[in-house]
Amino acid sequence: MRRVLIWRHGETEQNAAGIYQGQLDTSLSARGREQAATAAQLLAQRSPARLVASDLTRAATTAAALASASGLTVEPDRRLREIDVGRWQGLTHPEVRARFPELQAELEQGQDVRRGETGERVRDVARRMRAVFDEVVATQEQDSTVVLASHGLASRALVADVLGMDFTRLTQALVGLHNCHWAELVEHDIGWRLDAWNTGAPAATGR
Repeated sequence: MRRVLIWRHGETEQNAAGIYQGQLDTSLSARGREQAATAAQLLAQRSPARLVASDLTRAATTAAALASASGLTVEPDRRLREIDVGRWQGLTHPEVRARFPELQAELEQGQDVRRGETGERVRDVARRMRAVFDEVVATQEQDSTVVLASHGLASRALVADVLGMDFTRLTQALVGLHNCHWAELVEHDIGWRLDAWNTGAPAATGR
């Protein structure tokens, strides 16, 4: 069987403050760096064969911790970036709700609207994330594990697409990935199956 681990980056100050980051290039907080180091030790025990990461600093730094622990080289790929949130970038959740009530209402109704008016839709993110996934799997050896280091919504969009699930239903059924936690997709005869969700090192808990 082949396994693909979809790993969310460690905590940033913006995560802790409830600020929309999108493709804002933020760094890990001290807590985030600790999370990455702890999770990397656990992931290294899985003997991953390849490590591909978003080129945004918070994901690249998280991946670098695993590279150090495993001897792998981080392969940057901008297609693994978080969703572009447009004009929401840098705003808090209450600010977004106050300034963009119509968009918020459409999202709550399950519509896949452009985030922040000028950003991406979930289907846009799923398309670019899936392209990376398919390219990686095309050359992946049997009985091997690959790690894709990415972001919260982007990771959920990929998992939903691979499983053939509606993104809204998946987010209603599964809580979002915590910082430095991962989803595990395993290939079976019938296709890919979600073997684990929100897995992480005990000391890497938190959102």
